[in-house]
Amino acid sequence: MYFLYQLLISIILLLSPIIVIFRIFKNKEHQHRFVEKFSLRTKKKISGKLIWFHGASVGEILSIIPLIKYYEKKKSIKQILVTTSTLSSSKVLKKFKFKKTIHQFYPIDHFLFVEKFIKYWKPSVAIFIDSEIWPCMFKKLKQKDIPLLLLNARITQKTFNKWIKIKNFSNSVFDKISIAYPQNFETEYYLKKLGVSRINTIGNLKFSENNYKHFSKFNKNLKNEFNKKNIWVASSTHKKEEIFCAKAHQTLKKKIKNLITIIIPRHVNRAREIVAEIEKLNFKVVLHSTKPVSLKNIDFYIVDTFGETKKFHKMSCSVFLGGSIIKRGGQNPLEAARFGAKILHGPNTDNFKDVYKLLKSLNVSKKIKSSNELASSINFKRSKRLGNKIKIIGEKILKKTIKELDSIIYNEIKKA
Repeated sequence: MYFLYQLLISIILLLSPIIVIFRIFKNKEHQHRFVEKFSLRTKKKISGKLIWFHGASVGEILSIIPLIKYYEKKKSIKQILVTTSTLSSSKVLKKFKFKKTIHQFYPIDHFLFVEKFIKYWKPSVAIFIDSEIWPCMFKKLKQKDIPLLLLNARITQKTFNKWIKIKNFSNSVFDKISIAYPQNFETEYYLKKLGVSRINTIGNLKFSENNYKHFSKFNKNLKNEFNKKNIWVASSTHKKEEIFCAKAHQTLKKKIKNLITIIIPRHVNRAREIVAEIEKLNFKVVLHSTKPVSLKNIDFYIVDTFGETKKFHKMSCSVFLGGSIIKRGGQNPLEAARFGAKILHGPNTDNFKDVYKLLKSLNVSKKIKSSNELASSINFKRSKRLGNKIKIIGEKILKKTIKELDSIIYNEIKKA
């Protein structure tokens, strides 16, 4: 099965020049640093012990920022390597200006690139985040006797059903994981079935995220303009969900003066498409990138730039999370909830079932099924008490996680 997998990767490699050019054109690939995905490094390893974190994109990287901050202070660790697969995640990590943490794009999972990558970086420990499963890399790490940790692991039922169909292969992949730390009990069950022998369920690391000061703030004029408005946010929306929110706005506008709906689409490149759709409903719309001086008579404010979500979540008392009206499994609500916002979502939240269940028990979230129900559920008062509850949960999970990682990392350092 490994042979077939590598054959598939090899076929994709033949198409890679076309894929890379297309992605650069779409601003999804760095025009110079894309070579890192072929294990052609653009940064140097310094002598001493290196630990390696890998996460697919922005969400995974933000969840480990508290860990990076912690290990930045440890003298025995000389360098921290963080790899990701997306351009947006590299931009976000850069904002933190870490001293001994460097970023590289994750190599293509082909034995040639994986071998070259491991041979150069020689990590003491490899820590993969969330649902990042790469057969070739896992096999190579095992051969080199490098501990592989799957941190904040998440396996959905849909993903599990795919892996279990090729059980022999999946077992040969998952048994390479030294220890897994699932973020929920559903994932723990799936990991056991897939062949992971060592499992410790600590909780969802995203509860501990606290990186707000590193992100841009509103300029004084724009902040004053927003202060004049009654604001709510629709975040990580997908196609059709913006119109769903526009209908809620239409209903809410009848009773709420100076109302403005802020839409943060899951894919910001859809921004102009969203503007066109909403303008057909005779609403006035403005793009964030145009840096508006005034928001007078504006109905919708569309965020069309990266890395802006946090400051809008912080400002809003009610946040609707997209990917939940359509069948996309929902989005992680913890960031907005941590600010004390009321969380509103559709019925499709399978990707974050445990999180939404907890938020419901804390009376933080509400499931809605129609635009009228959404309109009637939006409020304009924030609860700091609820935000503090989530903060306390996050601090406990972070302490447990650090204790676990310390025992493994420093054990490997002592071996050498």
